Amino acid sequence: MISRIDLRGDALPEGPALRDLLPRADFDVQAALEKVRPICEAVHHRGDAALIDFAEKFDGVRLESVRVPAQAISDALEQLDPAVRAALEESIRRARLVHREQRRTTHTTQVVPGGSVTEKWVPVDRVGLYAPGGRSVYPSSVVMNVVPAQEAGVESIALASPAQADFGGLPHPTILAACALLGVDEVYAAGGATAVAMFAHGTESCPPADMVTGPGNIWVAAAKRYYTGKIGIDAEAGPTEIAILADSTADPVHVAADLISQAEHDPLAAAVLVTDSVELADAVEKELEPQVAATKHVDDRIVPALEGKQSAIVLVDGVDEGLRVVDAYGAEHLEIQTADPTAVADRVRNAGAIFIGPWAPVSLGDYAAGSNHVLPTGGCACHSSGLSVQSFLRGIHIVDYTKDALAEVAHHVVTLAEAEDLPAHGAAVKARFGWKVPESK
Repeated sequence: MISRIDLRGDALPEGPALRDLLPRADFDVQAALEKVRPICEAVHHRGDAALIDFAEKFDGVRLESVRVPAQAISDALEQLDPAVRAALEESIRRARLVHREQRRTTHTTQVVPGGSVTEKWVPVDRVGLYAPGGRSVYPSSVVMNVVPAQEAGVESIALASPAQADFGGLPHPTILAACALLGVDEVYAAGGATAVAMFAHGTESCPPADMVTGPGNIWVAAAKRYYTGKIGIDAEAGPTEIAILADSTADPVHVAADLISQAEHDPLAAAVLVTDSVELADAVEKELEPQVAATKHVDDRIVPALEGKQSAIVLVDGVDEGLRVVDAYGAEHLEIQTADPTAVADRVRNAGAIFIGPWAPVSLGDYAAGSNHVLPTGGCACHSSGLSVQSFLRGIHIVDYTKDALAEVAHHVVTLAEAEDLPAHGAAVKARFGWKVPESK
């Protein structure tokens, strides 16, 4: 059901050569870009009419309006299963606890007497958030996007999720209920690339946004790439992935369950076990079969994901070598199930989020750990972070110098301007002192 890659002994190379040996799904955003281009341009030029046409084409429902009526949002909350409501409320509470602590404050550095630089943090004015609604419905993604935006102080928050034919063209009611719990009343029935285009350009119903965040399929990723530079984005999210670094102390039942939990997202989802224990590898393989047979989404998601080129059991000589592998892989979700998982986790450099020990499965982070589950995929954890309050903030430097403070450094400014052959830069300083550079003290 899942392949093996043996990197023991001399088979473990360094750097890019190691990355090339590790399993990864095919995810060609550039090819998808050419297919979303005409969709984006249609939304740009035809606005709501294009959104309505694409909802009919892709979602099988003809919309009367793209914007979701306020009554539909409040009705969804009123009709929400009480147990689901309680779970969402707890997820929101925990996410707020974590994200509130991330808010940066204004800080002033006194560089010299009379000269200071202040860095203030300002939220973007308006964001468009996306909650997927294809194979599965993700109210948890509403929480993970809205909470950090709110804690950052974003004043205008809109959310889009695909129209659902089963619900009269509205987004899934659980999505709407989550919006109601979070106080988001601007919601649109728009999916995939059309939602990103709507936020990028604005339409008759939806003002343009400064930034778009949220997970999605390859069409969402391609649309984000298309608009990079016009709007801010969080990331081009690819197929979800889990890597588990485990030794002989790990429970194969837990490991198999965690691999399956990620595989059920999508046939391109990646499930990777890195271990120095052949016995554990054998036990996990044996455990996968009955656990897969006992769950849902077997033939359309889980089996293709586990059997795909993106999933594997990787054998290594020891935990040190395993660390090299998981750092090269840069997993979206990394579980550490070893004898001393905290010490091992401290040594990890590349991961979207790290889950320590047997009692912190990835599914906890998906819903109720307080952490954010919108994370870098496809190895991007080597240079990017998950969604947070910082994603919605801009740092602005405020430079405040007196005449004496400028005079003290003027000769250095003029010297560097002349070294770069930009004499007018130096002249802008000289003009303030009668065209004569003050002598340094």
